[in-house]
Amino acid sequence: MPLNKEQADKLKKIAATASISLALILCLIKGFAVVYTNSLAVLSSMVDSLSDVFASLVTFLAVNISVKPASDNYRYGYGKAEALSALFQAGFVAIAGFFILYDTILRFKNPVTLTQTNIGLLIMIFSLLATSALVIFQNIVAKKTSSQAISADSLHYRIDILTNLSIIFSLATANFWKITWLDPLIAGAISTYLLYNAYKLGLEAINLLLDRELNNNIRLSIFDIIASHPLSPKIHDLRSRDLGGCYLFEFHLELDGNLNLYTAHKYTEEIEFLIKKVYPNSQIIIHQDPVGIEEDRLDNKLTKKA
Repeated sequence: MPLNKEQADKLKKIAATASISLALILCLIKGFAVVYTNSLAVLSSMVDSLSDVFASLVTFLAVNISVKPASDNYRYGYGKAEALSALFQAGFVAIAGFFILYDTILRFKNPVTLTQTNIGLLIMIFSLLATSALVIFQNIVAKKTSSQAISADSLHYRIDILTNLSIIFSLATANFWKITWLDPLIAGAISTYLLYNAYKLGLEAINLLLDRELNNNIRLSIFDIIASHPLSPKIHDLRSRDLGGCYLFEFHLELDGNLNLYTAHKYTEEIEFLIKKVYPNSQIIIHQDPVGIEEDRLDNKLTKKA
């Protein structure tokens, strides 16, 4: 059953708060582990957690802004604050990735012996379990609320699960077999992965801010929904965009030109109702056209360009 706006907003706030709390805890205990182990891989994970603290704070602010109701100056609402949040997070991740990559190169030139790896192992295992629990919760929230900010924040922690596993392996090899070259190698792999995901996250945020069309499956579903109406009317010039967890659909609906205004409005309301059954929080703008009217259509312009 789809959540109403109030339920979705409350769930997003809880997820954002949980993210900040965990990021702070992990940052502190990993800092403790860095001091005792001298591990660059653990340091890379701590820097990532530090970036998560800033990113989660941005997410928390973005979620609180995005749930505000539409105002006179922002009549589409504030949903795109989440895209701005995702863009900031991409920047944080990229900076962390470059920092670790630079330190990795230095560590290969000047190897460092790891110490107190048992303490590091315990801390990283705790970090792995706590992070896994948060990711499961965030995935549930993101699915139920369609929140891009929560999805973006969850990406950090999904990366953390992989990095925690690799760091545990690195510390174990240093502890039991005295192999230290794995530490900077894993740190370098983490930094490369961070940079790749920063690129993906930033691209998604930019697409939302530039009003990229929704994916083709969603667009095709609109045609199918409208075709399910008893009239099976045709539409043209469908435009769609993500307002930040809320979809906007705009199209021209072709109706019999002899219909009176009241009847035409009734059919339009019925079609809006059908769409909102599938996309509950969507905003829909419908322009009614008489069937067969000649006009300069967006669809025709785009076909010519193609």
